[in-house]
Amino acid sequence: MAEKFTVSLGKIINEFKLESIYLPGDADEIFITENDLIRPGLQLAGFYEYFDPERMQIIGKMEYAYLASLDAETRLERLEALFCHKTSAVILTRDLPCFDEIMELVQKYSIPLLRSKDSTSYFMGGLIAFLNLNLAQRITRHGVLIEIYGEGVLILGESSVGKSETAIELIKRGHRLIADDAVEIRKVSNISLVGSSPDNIRHFLELRGIGIINARRLYGVGAVKMAEKIDLIVEMELWDPNKIYDRMGVDTEFTSIMGVKIPSLTIPVKPGRNLAVILEVAAMNNREKKMGYNAAQELLDNLGLNIEKKETTKYFDSFD
Repeated sequence: MAEKFTVSLGKIINEFKLESIYLPGDADEIFITENDLIRPGLQLAGFYEYFDPERMQIIGKMEYAYLASLDAETRLERLEALFCHKTSAVILTRDLPCFDEIMELVQKYSIPLLRSKDSTSYFMGGLIAFLNLNLAQRITRHGVLIEIYGEGVLILGESSVGKSETAIELIKRGHRLIADDAVEIRKVSNISLVGSSPDNIRHFLELRGIGIINARRLYGVGAVKMAEKIDLIVEMELWDPNKIYDRMGVDTEFTSIMGVKIPSLTIPVKPGRNLAVILEVAAMNNREKKMGYNAAQELLDNLGLNIEKKETTKYFDSFD
């Protein structure tokens, strides 16, 4: 069974500057576990099939207008049917006033009641994105995550292959470090992964022969970043003369992490190779491919070659 993650209500209140109308306890000790939200229009009308009380309830202008159209007795009855499920929290949007019945029932069932000044759709969009990030399925990988020309590049490889040294050179060239040694990867959607560093080692790098350095202290706040979407995975490995490496890059290879496929490359490492420059080119080339341009395919078209990848590699190997 997948590990269940939580986020405190206090963190949500601080992030969205919510007004706390009623809290049954310390907001930092009240935890949210579901990243989906509910606008309880159907529930207020009496339909509770598939209802999940763990989701936060958002009362916007439409729900408020419906409640206002009911007489006080009916309104109390409908709200009682909703709040008796002891939902995780109720949030009023658009700075709407609070019905007396709502205040009575949240106190009765110990349900947090909050209020936002934002419009319902705008607030829900931001809150869903925030919950998706903080409650996302996650794993930790040994590697380095760095932003190169706006592309999040995850560098993997065996210990001592040169990942941190390459990261330092990239930082000196104006790129930004997100994580070194341990990269916490979160699945924020079915197509997106976001990487960050564990809090206790954020901005630190280990360089063999020198020791631990703090990239933010050494190079300034412009050299680091808190989190970044992973756009490319680079596997660094020691050069194997018996291995055939991709010479063309016509086809894009992928690595799957938590079911999300990310474009990937294998970069052989040997003395004399400027890995920082190679990764800069890899990042820019990956961006071009996302924009629909493939230099290798254009070259093959110019040469009139419509042959298989292996034959193409063999053709260019003949020039060595």
